[in-house]
Amino acid sequence: MREQKSLSKISVSAVKWTFVKRFDSTEACLDHLEKNGCVSVVTSPHVKGKTNVYLHEGDYTQHTKLAVWFGNEARGISPLAVERSDMCVAVPMFGMIESLNLGTCSGIVLYEVAKQRRAYQSTYRRSRNKGKRAEPLPTIMAREDADAGFQAV
Repeated sequence: MREQKSLSKISVSAVKWTFVKRFDSTEACLDHLEKNGCVSVVTSPHVKGKTNVYLHEGDYTQHTKLAVWFGNEARGISPLAVERSDMCVAVPMFGMIESLNLGTCSGIVLYEVAKQRRAYQSTYRRSRNKGKRAEPLPTIMAREDADAGFQAV
């Protein structure tokens, strides 16, 4: 997919740093993920008969390989993806609207997953030196002078 000019123009070269694999069907994709040890999580505002959690209540640090599935705005998530997933995650919302567009939903969900994983990695080591770190890695960017950019008017 990296050779497709249409993708490289749109993605502003992110495709150079991202692994992309195209599948002909949902089933083929799920087979590939399961064969490679991935755990699948689907997103939906509706209870799907799986372990259902609100986004902030889920623990996304339990599995090294995690695949997050998002449904399209018209049809939602595939019944096959729901059936073969381990958990259904909902973004809590208030009001009459009960769904977000795909870009907004994926940004919110992937931010929470990345935030939890970064916090976990700052506390625990991976590979040979497993266990808790003596000094956690920073999870917040330090600022030289917090008041430098602000003045009272």
